[in-house]
Amino acid sequence: MTHKRSAGLLLFRRTGPDPAPGVEVLLGHMGGPIWSGKEAGGWAIPKGEYGPEETPRDAARREFTEEIGLPPPEGEYLPLGEVRLTSGKLVTIWAVEADLDPALMVPGTFTMEWPPHSGNVQEFPELDRVAWFAPPLAENMLIPSQLPFLERLLVLLKV
Repeated sequence: MTHKRSAGLLLFRRTGPDPAPGVEVLLGHMGGPIWSGKEAGGWAIPKGEYGPEETPRDAARREFTEEIGLPPPEGEYLPLGEVRLTSGKLVTIWAVEADLDPALMVPGTFTMEWPPHSGNVQEFPELDRVAWFAPPLAENMLIPSQLPFLERLLVLLKV
């Protein structure tokens, strides 16, 4: 059985001057009715699935555009490795330093039957908003399965 694969980009920006520089990460709040009332644990790194015809890095860049509606940032892509979810899905994330104005986001959409078993199909944003978070708050907001990527970024940046 082949497990699904997903890839994405974790944007970060540096805040504050030396000697105590900080960092913030860009997370997206998951869209749709299931996540609408959930803040803590309802935010994610923009990512998505890909098939064997695409490299993980190319998929990460494409998914960023699909979910955020903006081109992926240029710059050095720092590999944050992989995490295998309990579902078996393998998630690969890169970090890239960039500044992005959350107001410029134009979210991609998905369709689902809502309410369940109603026969009514509706369209929802994949991410309904994005925001910058300092690491302590990001740890609380991020879905737990993606925490290792934040931890790896902070080690890499020595924050």
